[in-house]
Amino acid sequence: MYLTMDEEKIYGGESGETLATCMEILVTLGEIYGADRLIPVRSVQVAGVSYRTIGDAGLKWIRDLKAETRVPAILNPAGMDLKDWKKMGINEDFAERQLEIIQAYERLGVRPECTCAPYHVCRVAGFRDHLAWSESSAVSFANSVIGARTNREGAPSALAAALIGKTPNYGLHLDENRIPTLTIKVDGKLEGSDFGAVGHIAGPLVKNETPIFEFEVKPTPIELKQLGAAMAATGSVALYHVKKLTPESGLYPEPVEAITIEWSEIKEVYDCRCEPDLIAIGCPHIGPEELSRLAKLLKDKQVKKELWIFTSRRLAKQHKEEVNQITKSGAKIFCDTCMVVSPASERFRCMMVNSGKALNYVPKICGVQCTLGTTEECIQKAVGEKR
Repeated sequence: MYLTMDEEKIYGGESGETLATCMEILVTLGEIYGADRLIPVRSVQVAGVSYRTIGDAGLKWIRDLKAETRVPAILNPAGMDLKDWKKMGINEDFAERQLEIIQAYERLGVRPECTCAPYHVCRVAGFRDHLAWSESSAVSFANSVIGARTNREGAPSALAAALIGKTPNYGLHLDENRIPTLTIKVDGKLEGSDFGAVGHIAGPLVKNETPIFEFEVKPTPIELKQLGAAMAATGSVALYHVKKLTPESGLYPEPVEAITIEWSEIKEVYDCRCEPDLIAIGCPHIGPEELSRLAKLLKDKQVKKELWIFTSRRLAKQHKEEVNQITKSGAKIFCDTCMVVSPASERFRCMMVNSGKALNYVPKICGVQCTLGTTEECIQKAVGEKR
């Protein structure tokens, strides 16, 4: 792999041990995957934030680094709301360690936005921009909906890219690896959480392919977010296209192979029912339109079951009117975290979500039964209305 003279010096330790280690991570990764060189990135999104995930060993590694980020870098969700963690039922030992992790990242210059949807809070990605993002749904949205270019980075490689300002040129940074290889035709007039259900089905079917979808309706960006998030969770799909919609959908030849997802299959995803004692919305984090919609659905209503809504702190501050309307109902808005990465969810028996991603992760990571509903159904269940 070719390195410039400056990169060689960093690799050789002339800029300190931390940057030498970071360069070693990037070079090793590049050599494994056949990269020809390092390329500059516009932004980085760093996973490995929740204390539940990285523990004391991860905290020590971050603390020992001595460098500053060279490009905008944003943190993934933490294991708790950084301010209202007591309201979530988080114990003090966990909270203390979690705050230490955030402080360690901040010392390196990483912004504690703590969101899996950085595209909702900052302009950190544009068409054909090279990125180094970590969180699966963020990677899918960046590649597919924005048309930027990023592999799904691990926490160490993403942080290394933030401190060096570059990433190896392989995988989805290259045109030849972005060509659709499988057409998926989807029956039915889908809306809302149906797209998460499709992603839940499609992920295992796609495997290592790059799909291009044919829908009977035109999905909104929010629906595309749900589609990609679910596929990333169930099948590690980092890039998809939608005919005549996503930025690169018309740039490549159409695949020969095609499969169909029937409406009956989509309905079956909703069939796994348990009686929820927690309704949770915001996986991935909700954006401004979703926040506004929830405020309207909850207006003049009172929740009878726990209703948790997850978003970024920046958006919550920008949309105080909607936040006040939601919390007036008794629902709780939590920032910086989500139902998947926080241990707070583990005390519940059954969770209702409107997300195909959460439907997959909640049972596996939290050990909690999970059922899928539309956003309207989630609110109806929370306030005790019959469907």
